[in-house]
Amino acid sequence: MNEVTTIDRTQREYSAAVKKALARKPQLFINGEWVDSSGDATIDVEDPSSGKVVSSFVEATDKDVDRAVAAARVAFDDERWRGMPPIAREKIMHRLADLIEAHADEFAELEAIDVGKPKGMAAMIDVPGAVAHIRYMAGWAGKINGETIAPYTMPGGMMFAYTLKEPVGVCAQIVPWNFPLLMACLKIAPALAAGCTTILKPAEQTSLTALRLADMVMEAGIPAGVVNIITGYGHTGGDRLVKHPDVDKVAFTGSTEIGKLINKNATDTLKHVTLELGGKSPVVVMPDVDVAETAPGVSQAIFFNSGQVCVAGSRLYAHKSVFDKVVEGMAETAEFWAPRASLDPTAHMGPLVSAEQHERVMGYIDAGKRDGASVLMGGDVPSSDGGYYVNPTILTDVNPQMSVVREEIFGPVVVAQRFDDINDVVKEANDTQYGLAAGVWTKDVSAAHRIASKLQAGTVWINCHAMIDTAIPFGGYKESGIGHEQGRLGLEAYLETKAVMMKL
Repeated sequence: MNEVTTIDRTQREYSAAVKKALARKPQLFINGEWVDSSGDATIDVEDPSSGKVVSSFVEATDKDVDRAVAAARVAFDDERWRGMPPIAREKIMHRLADLIEAHADEFAELEAIDVGKPKGMAAMIDVPGAVAHIRYMAGWAGKINGETIAPYTMPGGMMFAYTLKEPVGVCAQIVPWNFPLLMACLKIAPALAAGCTTILKPAEQTSLTALRLADMVMEAGIPAGVVNIITGYGHTGGDRLVKHPDVDKVAFTGSTEIGKLINKNATDTLKHVTLELGGKSPVVVMPDVDVAETAPGVSQAIFFNSGQVCVAGSRLYAHKSVFDKVVEGMAETAEFWAPRASLDPTAHMGPLVSAEQHERVMGYIDAGKRDGASVLMGGDVPSSDGGYYVNPTILTDVNPQMSVVREEIFGPVVVAQRFDDINDVVKEANDTQYGLAAGVWTKDVSAAHRIASKLQAGTVWINCHAMIDTAIPFGGYKESGIGHEQGRLGLEAYLETKAVMMKL
């Protein structure tokens, strides 16, 4: 991509509140207080807009993990949270949401510095989304009910039977680095509404907002031990959590590869498992679309959050009659999506989260070129004095055997393909191990619903993309996950059903 304008990618100065948060002593939040680790290892925090180390946090030891689980276990067993009147739990959850909202600007800035996403995007999407998840699930706290059931094989009046919905117990919740605060609240909220206790482990790349969230948990009045937050690596602290005998449920969002490993490890103790995993989401553009509206829409589907989104529209299938116009329209968005430093108020896309992710994405782009793909836009790195920037990229002349078509890149890279027959494109769209999401762009309402019914995906968007709402269940088909989050199904994932029968 040839940059239309010269962009200064120097990171802006941090606010006083954020400087204070970055300067805090590396500690863990266990049993309602900040505690020192039993070890002395720490992990550096890098600002991906500059590549500079700006803070550090604890690398939790096995002893730290055990201490957090023990605190959650005691808090669950003595019923200090689940035994509260539901109205009291609901009020406390609303108080937590209010506190996050009151510190919204600080949370957005921390998220921008930690992940590399534009602060404006974090302020518009991440922070309000986190608040919404807590408020929505708070409303469920007083609406968890069983039912009375008339036995089928017994005479009437012989037996009184009913079910109870009870919290599943101690939950290990492991969240990814692309939406750290949003994912943390998405996990914590249903667990709290159900009456569970939790140990949250944020990603080792992005733990800043989770640590600040712990302050809000304490201030909101959530009892000690109900929410514990530990930092560290997935293969050490995360693995310890998953295998811990006192953990009843594991909820994980991340890659399919790690999700499979977590599912295997949780099997030894038959823990409840919810997995929201990877995707390679197809976007089907029909011939009747308004290209002027569609091209920016499908661009946003892939370039939003630098393509670091599990539901990113990374496989574009445009009808041959509009293909050229659609990809040309996408190319015209180059300046809009040109990466900038995360605190630049004009930024719509920032850097990738880390040097490792930068290398991964550029490796895929290079592999695509070697395999014969043509670069319509981007495919390179913009000029900067530091930071992990990649220009938004459109690859054409691709085929289903290429790694860029089959594998999740998790970067601002879309592979664009033509189609002629609707049955063929549905077959191609479904030709993947993943089934997290998909998109359809058309003015034909009937066609939209027919295609949506045939796509093997947990969510299908029509004339939009990545529209997430806390009331709408979210989950994946095939290797994109197990179970659901959000909505009533997201709450049910934290509940056990108990049947009670009494002879009259």
